[in-house]
Amino acid sequence: MAEKIQLTQSDRQKVWWRSTFLQGSWNYERMQNLGWAYSLIPAIKRLYTKKEDQAAALERHLEFFNTHPYVAAPIIGVTLALEEERANGAEIDDTAIQGVKIGMMGPLAGIGDPVFWFTVRPILGALGASLAASGNILGPIIFFLGWNLIRMAFLWYTQEFGYRAGSEITKDLSGGILQDITKGASILGMFILAALVQRWVSISFTLNLPSTQLSEGAYIEFPNGAVTGGKLQEILGQVADGLSLTQEQTNTLQGQLDSLIPGLMGLLLTLFCMWLLKKKVSPITIIIGLFIVGIVLHVIGWM
Repeated sequence: MAEKIQLTQSDRQKVWWRSTFLQGSWNYERMQNLGWAYSLIPAIKRLYTKKEDQAAALERHLEFFNTHPYVAAPIIGVTLALEEERANGAEIDDTAIQGVKIGMMGPLAGIGDPVFWFTVRPILGALGASLAASGNILGPIIFFLGWNLIRMAFLWYTQEFGYRAGSEITKDLSGGILQDITKGASILGMFILAALVQRWVSISFTLNLPSTQLSEGAYIEFPNGAVTGGKLQEILGQVADGLSLTQEQTNTLQGQLDSLIPGLMGLLLTLFCMWLLKKKVSPITIIIGLFIVGIVLHVIGWM
């Protein structure tokens, strides 16, 4: 009986390191297939000694593949387990391996964006930016180290989880666990985005609205003659109480909006941009459009 071929931890670490370059050769035909095949080369060399077997394995992993680059790790782990079983004589054909990849890459892609792009990265980015804005050098360092430690650890441990679980992991994806994770991550991501919108999206209008005539008692009545010490003290007290210095109150568009809902225009702008993205409008077009609108409104004195 031939000795069982098994991937060592060193082999899996080589695959893990290579998987960080999954999108290094992204293409419009098969998307991440080149990076995927590149990641698996150390395992293919370990499992198959014949050149024709290595070539066949490499060829089947050059098929279409596309998912979030970080959640590809558990799919890689499962694929390593399947290839290992095949190399040891199990009846696993190319269609079965490709089917597992396709079956996992779609559902997992929905987790990657809310967890990494909409939650982890904004949190670390906001923390780093806040420190950097105050002149603290730890801002960019915390962001760089924190992001890469979380990213690399996630890639390794989820790849190992996929490898140890093997093809059994696909059974979990058919249940409700994945949907619950996706829903929870999306809700958390929306909370984070709402906080970031209030903090980073700022719109300030300079347009003046018609003044309002104040009623008697809402403004300070200055005497015509000299102001004595007692009267000056009374006037300063009225100023402290918030009475207006003039009989008319100047109104601005920004002031009216802030009194209604602070940050309302920033929120509406964010929702509008999200709607445009949903309508497949290019992000570059949106950015250029915002520049043009902002410049025009500033020139005409509205912002």
